[in-house]
Amino acid sequence: MLEDVYKVTQDHMDKSIESMKREFGVLRTGKVSVSILDSIKINYYDTPTPLNQVGSVIANDATTITITPWEKSLLKDIEKAILEANIGVSPNSDGDVIKLFFPPMTSDQRKEIAKDAKAIAERAKVAIRNVRKDGNDKIKKLEKDKEITEDESKKAHDHIQKLTDEHVKRVDELLKIKEEEILKV
Repeated sequence: MLEDVYKVTQDHMDKSIESMKREFGVLRTGKVSVSILDSIKINYYDTPTPLNQVGSVIANDATTITITPWEKSLLKDIEKAILEANIGVSPNSDGDVIKLFFPPMTSDQRKEIAKDAKAIAERAKVAIRNVRKDGNDKIKKLEKDKEITEDESKKAHDHIQKLTDEHVKRVDELLKIKEEEILKV
């Protein structure tokens, strides 16, 4: 019974961290990453398809991404989708490939993005605390329904708190790494 509560709590806390990592992936750092394009979808045969599934997406260097569509007819659709995504650059097409040139970030931009990273981490911590609350509520219900003893309930609450502390610590570690990436010139 309690093992199920622990497992569900652990899984949900892990998912909160995975979600935070995905959000971190689209934040721009000193070196441009192709993950900045992950949210862009192309209308491919009336199906919204991720950009990386209609062509090759490569980061050439710290400031350039090259997109080579597998079908030339998609060039215009890809350009349009990139413009609509408002990622801070305009696509440059030569008829075969699209290049995205990202200007170097200013220190103000870096500080702003670092602030965004902190906000993402804070949302992850809130999500983890909400999962803790759900787990504790389940434990209280088990105790109230006389399915576990008061001692078991106390131990279970301690275990849930330990899980929470571990996950919050992990969020802080990931935030520190991301901030260093962002602020590194």
